[in-house]
Amino acid sequence: MSTFHLTIASIGETKFDGDAQSAIFPGSDGEFTVLAHHEPLVSTLKPGHVHVRDAAGVQHAFNITTGVVEVSANHAIVLI
Repeated sequence: MSTFHLTIASIGETKFDGDAQSAIFPGSDGEFTVLAHHEPLVSTLKPGHVHVRDAAGVQHAFNITTGVVEVSANHAIVLI
């Protein structure tokens, strides 16, 4: 399966930095999934969980209270 590079970071801490098959985000306007080669977008995030399936297929979950995600050029950056 195709992957994209995902970075999830807060001030002073990187929670995830690597290749991912998919990531599900709690967007302000509803939940959405990012896959490899996703169209560029910027979205604010509401409280909830970010669910990541890494390149090996292992599931990860990160609790967030707020944040923003930017997706472009097969790379997603999440600031929480």
